[in-house]
Amino acid sequence: MERTASAVWNGGLKDGKGVISTQSGVLKETQYSFGTRFENGIGTNPEELIAAAHAGCFTMALSAQLGQANLTPESLETTAHVKFEKTDAGFTITHITLVTRAKVPGATEAAFETAANNAKAGCPISRLFQGNTEITLDAKLA
Repeated sequence: MERTASAVWNGGLKDGKGVISTQSGVLKETQYSFGTRFENGIGTNPEELIAAAHAGCFTMALSAQLGQANLTPESLETTAHVKFEKTDAGFTITHITLVTRAKVPGATEAAFETAANNAKAGCPISRLFQGNTEITLDAKLA
């Protein structure tokens, strides 16, 4: 399986603008710029897209882990907080916090915690960051 996305940039770093598009068409010429990355401009930025990808990936992995424990979630809600800061090596994603609230009928705290930790370790986006970025998890049953 292979997925694609593209970016087009016009102009210099601070005064230029770009657009991002995805193969699926979910993003089609979505605006991004210096302002959307380092200020509060209108549009998206790479770190926001990573947060969305990580939240989606982890939540699907958690559903799979719960299924392996014969548990079916009523709802799983995850927010990924991506910390992007300047380090000696340059701007870097230094930390990601996954915050999940779940309704899982019949789940014990222990079973849910095991599933959540397995999902954090096994989701492909988490594995992409292993060794480079600290990932913490705040997962609770609602």
